[in-house]
Amino acid sequence: MKPFNLSQPSISKHLKVLEDAGLVTRGRDAQRRPRTLVAAPLMEVAEWLEPYRWLWEQQFASLDRHLKMTKKKEKARGR
Repeated sequence: MKPFNLSQPSISKHLKVLEDAGLVTRGRDAQRRPRTLVAAPLMEVAEWLEPYRWLWEQQFASLDRHLKMTKKKEKARGR
């Protein structure tokens, strides 16, 4: 809880969502309920998204150039 600055109920809710999505599994060890990451669904998503990565990178690069140009123009105008 401490590294994330969240309460125990909040963490439990987050873990439940991940469990319902099939991204973590819950075990049982005495009174503890250790969770394990299920990576397969995440790998499927990563594979599906990969063809779009180039497009997004180009769009972000274009946005970065635009913002830098806008900032230079504003400085030139004295703002």
